[in-house]
Amino acid sequence: MRTPANPAAALLRGVGVYLLVALTLAFFALPMLWLASAPFDKHPGITVSLPDFTLANFERLWNNPNAVDSLASSLILAGGSAVLVVGLSALAAYALSRVHIRGRDGLLYALLLLSSIVTGTAAMVPIFLLAAELDLVDSYLGVVLVLTGGLLPAAIFILKDFMDTTPRSYEESARVFGASPLRVMKDIVVPVVRPGLATVGVWTVAQVWGNFLIPFLLLRSPDKSPAAVVMYTFYTEGGQPDLALISTFSLLYSLPVVLMFLFVSRRYGFRFHGGIKA
Repeated sequence: MRTPANPAAALLRGVGVYLLVALTLAFFALPMLWLASAPFDKHPGITVSLPDFTLANFERLWNNPNAVDSLASSLILAGGSAVLVVGLSALAAYALSRVHIRGRDGLLYALLLLSSIVTGTAAMVPIFLLAAELDLVDSYLGVVLVLTGGLLPAAIFILKDFMDTTPRSYEESARVFGASPLRVMKDIVVPVVRPGLATVGVWTVAQVWGNFLIPFLLLRSPDKSPAAVVMYTFYTEGGQPDLALISTFSLLYSLPVVLMFLFVSRRYGFRFHGGIKA
């Protein structure tokens, strides 16, 4: 016969589990609390504490000659890359999904594997030499093209799964009424795979937004440097990090991506299905 469980022991186990979860959440929440409080602290430190409230840090950041321009540069790079990645990957994924050629899946997996092995860091020397030959050094276009090329294989791989689930009966019905392939793509396929396009767009922006190496090497003008590069210049004359500027800039730097993620999540919920509007 089974012995009844000890209520006290069960209570202690439950308290222990909840305490462990609370400590884990607190550990991961501390950096976020610091990021939320330090920009409003007159003398921020590396510890989380009640801030001595001030808005002077935002004024200092606004007066910094490169800070505001760097956010605009990040928007240009992220927006341009997202448009190219989403557009080109959608066309390529649709073609790979609908056209059956020998070695199609092998080609797709090879592109994904090579893009994972030969990263931007490993290929930086030939990329820089190619950009120099094409006169793309110190230009937004050069950085956007390099970043787009690095992100396209994974984006195609992601979107192909969405394209494969699109009912082909919709496309056949449109072709019966004389719709061209581009018209089918625009009016039939794109509305169905909108969540996939949104997912790839958010992923692309997040990847480009935090990229440091490629803009650092290809952009020579300080006024063109994105936020990820400019953040590394916020140091005092003694070489110590200026926590007031770094924390304030980090807060503003993270807001666009967070807001975009919340907007897309609210609109689509990152669901793996879509729908066609009547």
